[in-house]
Amino acid sequence: MSMKSNVFGKRLKELRLERGLSQRKLGEALGFCNQTVSFWESGRCEPDYDSLVKIACFFNASTDFLLGLSDI
Repeated sequence: MSMKSNVFGKRLKELRLERGLSQRKLGEALGFCNQTVSFWESGRCEPDYDSLVKIACFFNASTDFLLGLSDI
């Protein structure tokens, strides 16, 4: 899974801001540190499959949307 254009990071940040969450608060809600959320949003690293599913469930979004494969 390659996210070189960092669509995932952009969409994660959009969803996080829509909920009014800081990186720290999102990390706490998902069980990750805020640095991990920061790295995902900046494209420095990518979530593993289980983390991706956890994020999708938290935001009630599809993994395809988060990965930029769908706009729904």
